[in-house]
Amino acid sequence: MKEPTLGVAIITKNAAPRLAECLCAVAFADAIVVIDGASTDGTVEIAEAHGARVLQQPDWPGFGPQKNRALDALDTDWILSIDADEIVSPELAAAIRAALAAPGADVYAVDRLSSFCGHWIRHSGWYPDWIPRLFKRGAARFSDDLVHERLVFDTPAQRLTGKLMHYSYEDFETVLRKLGAYSSAGAQQRHAAGKGGSFGKALARGAWAFVRTYVLRRGFLDGRAGFMIAVFNAETVYYRFLKLGLLGARKR
Repeated sequence: MKEPTLGVAIITKNAAPRLAECLCAVAFADAIVVIDGASTDGTVEIAEAHGARVLQQPDWPGFGPQKNRALDALDTDWILSIDADEIVSPELAAAIRAALAAPGADVYAVDRLSSFCGHWIRHSGWYPDWIPRLFKRGAARFSDDLVHERLVFDTPAQRLTGKLMHYSYEDFETVLRKLGAYSSAGAQQRHAAGKGGSFGKALARGAWAFVRTYVLRRGFLDGRAGFMIAVFNAETVYYRFLKLGLLGARKR
């Protein structure tokens, strides 16, 4: 019997810092497709040097649609969808190969461990973080959300051993950049769904986001990084609802 093939789907935009490490960790795959959004930092050259097929898509339809473009560009039996700042550990790579050799499900979830400004986070609502990422082609697709996209599928997902190491916020400049991007995308997404925002709602939702992260999700156990994440979550929610209110005012 023919062995099942594996394709890796990645989207990028100025993702040079971790991309080489990311691609080296999935070198066992049969194909790698990178959908690039007009990077200017050497991302394309790094991807091509590591054997990836790069497709340029300068327009930005949102995270979900962009990731679906990467899925559509692959014709392998199985697909592993990862981000350019995620590294497949050797243990996870072995688990992926074993799952493909004797599949027990159409969708598999991986155990993602994320870092924040150099600290691995094990609370704050960040961990445990089981996310579906490996699936049989045609068994799953990403939602069309602009941000916080999710993989949509019908069958139960099984869990794989090993870690997916996520270098999500390498420095404080990245934190500030993502704060602005995520709050704007979240406001646009809610505005399109007919939802409204206001100063009062921004204050209340922002304060709740801090309490939920730092107290209920035990962010205080992550030390200084946990406090920073709680503030980051609060600010993201606060600005999201402020921007949502402004979008509504412009419409009126």
